[in-house]
Amino acid sequence: MSMFSIGLSGLNAAQNALNTTSNNISNTHTPGYNRELIQLGEGRVGGGVRVNDIERQFNTYVANQLNDAKTQSSALSTYYSQVSQIDNLLADREAGLSPLMQSFFSSLEDLSGSPSDPAARQGVLGTANTLSAQFQSFDGYLQDMQSNVNNQIKDEITQVNNTVEQIAGLNREIALARARTGEAPNSLLNQRDYLVSELNERMGIRLNVQDGKTYNISLPNGQPLVTGTNSFKLEAVRAENDPQRIVVGYRDGAGNLAELDESNIKGGALGGLMQFRSETLDKTQNQIGQLAVSLAVAFNEQHRKGVDLNGDAGGDFFNVRAPQVYAYQGNSGAVIESAEFDPDTIDQLRAADYTVTFDGGNPVVTRNDSGVEIDISEGWDTDSNTLTFGGVSLTFSNTPADGDRFEVQPVRRAANGMDVSFTNLEKIAAGQPANPDDDPADWLSTGVGDNRNALALQGLQSSNIVGGTASVSGAYAVMVSDVGNRTNITQVNLDARQGLTDQLRAVQQSESGVNLDEEAANLMRYLQLYQANARVIDTAGNIMDTILNLRN
Repeated sequence: MSMFSIGLSGLNAAQNALNTTSNNISNTHTPGYNRELIQLGEGRVGGGVRVNDIERQFNTYVANQLNDAKTQSSALSTYYSQVSQIDNLLADREAGLSPLMQSFFSSLEDLSGSPSDPAARQGVLGTANTLSAQFQSFDGYLQDMQSNVNNQIKDEITQVNNTVEQIAGLNREIALARARTGEAPNSLLNQRDYLVSELNERMGIRLNVQDGKTYNISLPNGQPLVTGTNSFKLEAVRAENDPQRIVVGYRDGAGNLAELDESNIKGGALGGLMQFRSETLDKTQNQIGQLAVSLAVAFNEQHRKGVDLNGDAGGDFFNVRAPQVYAYQGNSGAVIESAEFDPDTIDQLRAADYTVTFDGGNPVVTRNDSGVEIDISEGWDTDSNTLTFGGVSLTFSNTPADGDRFEVQPVRRAANGMDVSFTNLEKIAAGQPANPDDDPADWLSTGVGDNRNALALQGLQSSNIVGGTASVSGAYAVMVSDVGNRTNITQVNLDARQGLTDQLRAVQQSESGVNLDEEAANLMRYLQLYQANARVIDTAGNIMDTILNLRN
C-alpha cells in the first residue's frame, strides 16, 4: 500500500474520531445519551488503519440496576408527597380535630353547670356545629385527594401507553437499520434505553432482550406491554366494586379488557399512588368516618335518655351519612333496600371495608384490608333478609343468588354527612327523668334544671366508644401517630433508596456519561493525528514530485 493510501486511511480515521468526539461534546447534557468511543484497527492488506466500530458505552447490568432503583425511588417519592399532606393535616394543632373535640366537651361541662342557661346551650350547639363542620372538611379534603389520585392514575396510564408505543416503534426502526447496514444507529439505541428508564419511573416492569436486539416488556404478572413491534395498552377504568375508584385495566390483543388487581401494579409513580391509596388514604378516611359515627351514635343514644327544656324526650343530636353499598355487575338483581348503623353492635364498628358474597343462600363477609372472614353466625336473619355485622345492618330486597357480591363501606364517607340535627336550644336534653323507666309521656316538666344527662354526655369524652377499646380523643391520637410514623418511615426509606439511586447513577455516568475534560484531550489528540496524516500525504506528494522531476 502506498504512502498516499496509508495517509488517507489515517486521515479518514482521524476525521471519524474527531466527529465522534464532537458528537460527545455536543450531547453532554442530552438526556439518555451514552458517550461513544471509536475503535480503530490495522488495515487488512498493506498497512494503514481502519475504523472497526463506533462503540456506545452502555453497561446493561448497571442500567438494569439503576432502573430498578429508579422504580423504587419513584414509588417512595410519590407515596411520600401524598402521605405528608395527610400528616400535615392531622398534626395541625389549630386545624386538627383534637382541639375542637376538647372544646365541644368543655361546652358540655359549662352546660352541666347551668343546664337552663341559653348561653351555655348556645355554646354546645356552636361547638357541635364547628366540630361537625371540621369532620366534613376533613372528609372533603381526603375525598379531594381520592379524586386527585384518580386523575394522576389516568395521567400515568396515558404516559405509559405513549412510552410503550414509542418503544415498539423504535424496535421496528432498529430492526430496519440492522437489515440495511448490519448495525443499529447508536442514537436509536439511546432513545430506546432512555424510554425504558422513563417507563421504570412510572411503573414496575420486566424487560427481556430477545436475541440481544429486540426489547420485550411485560407487567410483573407476565402480561405483555411490548412484544417486538407490537404494543398493548392499559386503560383507566372504574372499579367494578366501587364506581368512585379508578383502577388499571389491560386490553389484550383480542381487544378484551380486564381489570388488573392492584397488587400487580408495583413500583414507579403508578405503584406508589395505588399503594398510598390502599395503605393510607382509604384507611385514614375510614378512621375519620369511624370517629364521626362512634361519637354520633354514642352521643345520640345518651341524648335520647335525657329530657329537654320542654320536658320532651331527647332526640338524635347528630346526623351522619349512612353506610355506602355497591353491587357488583352481574348480580342476580337483589338489591340492598336499607343500610344503617346498628347501635347494639356499634362497638364492632371498624375502620374497614367489606365484601359480602352469597354462597348457598348464606352471606360470607370478608374484611378487605386483611382478607379475614368475619363471623356472622348470628347476624343473618333469613326471614327479613337482614344481615348485621361490624356495627351495620343491611336489608336485602330478597335473598341474593349464589355468587352475588356487594361492596360495603360502612364509614368511608360517614363524616361527610355529619351535622347537628336541630337548631332549637331548648331541644338539648341536659336533664334526666326522675325515673328513666317511666313512660316518656310522664316525663313532662321533670327534667328542667337537671344536669344529670349533661354530665353523662360529658362523660363520653373518656368512654371507650370507638370500637369498644378507645375514646374519641385516644383513637384520634392513635390515627395521628400512625400517619406520622408512616410518613417518617417512608421518608427514611426514600432517603436510603435515593442514596442508592444516586450512587448507581454516578457509576453509570462514570462509564456512559460525557467528561468534557476527557473529550477536550481527545479532541487535541485526534487533531494531531489528523495533522500528522495530512503531513504524510503531503510528504508522499513531495516525493512523487521529486521522482517526476528526475525524469525531466
